[in-house]
Amino acid sequence: MIDNDTKRLSRLTAILIHLQTKRLVTSTELAKKFSVSVRTIYRDIKALEQAGVPVLSEEGKGYSIIEGYNIPPVMFTESEANALITAEQLILKNKDASFVKEYTGAIFKIKSVLKNNTKDKANLLANRIVFRQNVAEDICNWL
Repeated sequence: MIDNDTKRLSRLTAILIHLQTKRLVTSTELAKKFSVSVRTIYRDIKALEQAGVPVLSEEGKGYSIIEGYNIPPVMFTESEANALITAEQLILKNKDASFVKEYTGAIFKIKSVLKNNTKDKANLLANRIVFRQNVAEDICNWL
């Protein structure tokens, strides 16, 4: 069983990521998401502030992080990396070149934070994925 300190550390990290993901987050929203009391969220926010995270509090509105502040890259599990790599292959089939360029750039950044073993597996997966158009559909459209 996970002890309370480990649970809290995991929650603090998740709160920090959540704050980076949204512009403004309420304590009630965080409390519901993490199944804790609003008071616990207040303590967690204070702990983040004491750790040097620049959390802004807008009274009656919620919390945010000063623009430009980022935590170190998130580590992805092998399954998460595989899902992203698979989606990349679908995106590469997209005809909108600007979207392909942006997504490829994002995947490049994601790959940069993967562990070497996971990078190798992700690259192997990317090379093995093939998407083909349905030939029967093409024939029907031709007729």
